[in-house]
Amino acid sequence: MSIDSVNTGQLLADEDDLAEADANAEVQVCGRNVEIPDHYRVYVAEKLARLERFDRSIYRFDVELEHERNRRQRKNCQHVEITARGRGPVVRGEACADTFYGAFEAAVHKLENRLRRTKDRRKVHYGDKRPVSLHEATAVTQLIDAAAAFTQDQNGVQEMSLDDHEPGRVVRTKEHPAKPMTVDDALYEMELVGHDFFLFQDQETDRPCVVYRRHAYDYGLIRLA
Repeated sequence: MSIDSVNTGQLLADEDDLAEADANAEVQVCGRNVEIPDHYRVYVAEKLARLERFDRSIYRFDVELEHERNRRQRKNCQHVEITARGRGPVVRGEACADTFYGAFEAAVHKLENRLRRTKDRRKVHYGDKRPVSLHEATAVTQLIDAAAAFTQDQNGVQEMSLDDHEPGRVVRTKEHPAKPMTVDDALYEMELVGHDFFLFQDQETDRPCVVYRRHAYDYGLIRLA
């Protein structure tokens, strides 16, 4: 082994040791009808400690294991879901494999990519290139709704009471600017806000599409023909 390779390996080992030493997030591992050995908990804690460098506000990782009893799903019978909780919205990563180790590695990979993109988006930009934060967008929406309600009240237009409400009617309409994005980015945005679906403009087809969460721990995509 060359000196350069030895030094590189030593540096990587030192970085991992520092990441584990600085780890302060709590790791909770639970299973649905699954017994979790102590060595697996240690393995999970060591892996997740390295992800805290992307977001120092993370205070807890929730890891949930579940075994799929369907014999037809033997290759993907082990499911792992990881939820990172910090000051911002929760970020999740989940995957299925034939072993809990393989499913955990795949879920960590997804979670790491999403945390990395979140960190990149939080970087400071200047001028018009600065992205609008979720807090700012929510504040603007609240101001618009308040202004609309005030205008309606000033014009003598009264809101319908609950007694006058007729079911089956569209009572609210929202319009959002559509920025073309990939399916992966749409899934990321859906996971970031914690919704079960997300409407977006597909960058590939330039058509409106919807991604949604399925019950079998995977996702679906609806495209207009």
